[in-house]
Amino acid sequence: MGLKIHIGAIIIAYLLDRLLGDPPWLPHPVVWFGKIIGWCDHRLNSGTHRMLKGRGVALLAVMVVYLFFRGGWELFFSLSPMAGGLVETVFIFYGLAGTTLIKEGKAVFEKLESGIEAGRKQLSRIVGRDTAALSEREIKTATLETMAENLSDGVVAPLFWLAIAGMPGMMAYKMVNTLDSMIGYRNEKYEQFGKGAARLDDVANFIPARITAWLMALCGWSMRSCRFILRYGKAHSSPNAGYPEAALAGILNVQFGGDHTYFGRQMHKPIIGTNPREPEKSDLKKTISINRAVEVVMLALVISGIIISEILRV
Repeated sequence: MGLKIHIGAIIIAYLLDRLLGDPPWLPHPVVWFGKIIGWCDHRLNSGTHRMLKGRGVALLAVMVVYLFFRGGWELFFSLSPMAGGLVETVFIFYGLAGTTLIKEGKAVFEKLESGIEAGRKQLSRIVGRDTAALSEREIKTATLETMAENLSDGVVAPLFWLAIAGMPGMMAYKMVNTLDSMIGYRNEKYEQFGKGAARLDDVANFIPARITAWLMALCGWSMRSCRFILRYGKAHSSPNAGYPEAALAGILNVQFGGDHTYFGRQMHKPIIGTNPREPEKSDLKKTISINRAVEVVMLALVISGIIISEILRV
């Protein structure tokens, strides 16, 4: 009975994400995670020992989230398996962001049809870089890069941690990811305070990023993607982002990377690929189909893993 509830919760949550995405009217736990991080940032990111305080905030926040959801999960299951399954479904749904990622990527390409300024503004919603001076090609390339990288952050990694530590582990990962997106920057304000959050995110995404890349290559049935993963994956300044980006660049035969501005600071991302052509709408469509295929395969792997672990336990 418990196994059926867990598997049912995962499948229903995924279908809800496909149907709804992240509706703006629906309260989201990540918003509350952000409020907690913002509160800590405002009060602790100053004075001495900022690195120590930042690491303490990151570790404590992740532990508290895990224990909170673990306790709530066990409480509802003790009241009723159906109540526990409902809570599990809701928060697994909250943990997935595949549909929202695709919607945002499509929106950038659609806004570009209205003009480059509209495209730049729409892109600024989903990337940390300065978009004010980007060309049309750079806007499209940045969108595809983001869709590749966030396939790992928004779908594969949450499902990976769901398989490892259940729904509470998935929520703990979402806190890790939110910490990195808010304070994990290499600038004057966060170089010390956010370093712990950034390193924690690197560790949490190390395996999922590589799973994402190889699943993309598999779903794209692309030998060039495999070669790109091996050649360019580790060249990126991030220990993880280069792998899914390299996989997608290989599938589409486009070029990613180059110089970008983040919060007023010039950053160089290694060049991935050899074909500097401008991406087309067909590349967006292919990226969406790859993302969806990877989601389904990863979902199947997680469910299979849960069934196998249950069999071995018996």
